[in-house]
Amino acid sequence: MKKIILFLSLIQLMGAASHAQTNAAWNHKKCAVVITYDDAIDQHLDNAVPLLDSLGLKATFYVTAFSTSMQARMSEWKKLAEHGHELGNHTLYHPCLGGVGREWVRPDYDMRSYTVRRMVDEVKMTNLFLQLLDGKTKRTFAYTCGDMKIGDSSFIGALKKDFVAARGVTSRLNILGQTNLWNVDCFGVNGESGTQLIGWAKNAMQTGSLLVVLFHGVSGGNGLDVSLAAHREFLQFLKQNEKDIWVAPMVEVAEYIGKHQVR
Repeated sequence: MKKIILFLSLIQLMGAASHAQTNAAWNHKKCAVVITYDDAIDQHLDNAVPLLDSLGLKATFYVTAFSTSMQARMSEWKKLAEHGHELGNHTLYHPCLGGVGREWVRPDYDMRSYTVRRMVDEVKMTNLFLQLLDGKTKRTFAYTCGDMKIGDSSFIGALKKDFVAARGVTSRLNILGQTNLWNVDCFGVNGESGTQLIGWAKNAMQTGSLLVVLFHGVSGGNGLDVSLAAHREFLQFLKQNEKDIWVAPMVEVAEYIGKHQVR
């Protein structure tokens, strides 16, 4: 009888330890959140960065190297890396697949006319540009418009030595041990309220997952927008719950995932 009780007690302890490990899987916290901003626009510098820095939160800015803002305010973009943010690669010219529903894609940068070689060369050129800004050789990539192929061919295979990971656009949470580092899922923001954004974070906490959030406009700059109030409410929630939420740039979280994936 004593042996049975001891055996059951051991099972209980193992279950409790496993539960605790699951709930603290992300750098000893319940979940992780990566805040990303795409396209290198003025509103990121004017509206997002001051709030991030005031709260001590670090984000990833996926930079389109030839953006208007980068051309005019390069020294300010350079300072982001000095403040601990990641300058991620979002290509040189932001090419996307054109066609029906995407008439806004400029013919010169329509991926339907690209070759894999051209895409790879432009991405590598952007890496060199970013290295000149921040001196770093490790960073992550974000697919433009979520487009991953030139014709029928994926181009990321030729770039895996140049990046730690690549972010996609599928709206799902990421589970440690099941995350595809070359297509990390994220939730794109398009007019959500602060309450809705916080709901995403709470779901990540409850499930022990990684939430990646994709912002474009921050009170302007892009049709996919978030209000200043919603943006502030979300970031303040992350700060207030930092004992349970690990907030870090994508490159740091991706390296952590790489070390802790189930082999």
